[in-house]
Amino acid sequence: MSMLGTVGKQLKNHPALIPLFVFIGGGTVMSMLYLARLGLRNPDVCWDRKNNPEPWNKLAPTYQYKFYTVNTDYSKLTKQGPDF
Repeated sequence: MSMLGTVGKQLKNHPALIPLFVFIGGGTVMSMLYLARLGLRNPDVCWDRKNNPEPWNKLAPTYQYKFYTVNTDYSKLTKQGPDF
């Protein structure tokens, strides 16, 4: 018997486990989506070193890359360092 068949049989015998599987599966999917977002949208991650070796230098000071900020208004920020 396959593993999915065993799990299906257990869920038929114990229906109280269904919410557990739903929430564990949902948490797994959300964590994988967040890790994918970090890998694709974060300026600290560099996937293409030949065409853009330092992508963090090309960001505007008003670019919001964080998922959630509490007290920062990115539209009013100015650049504080030199251009490289």
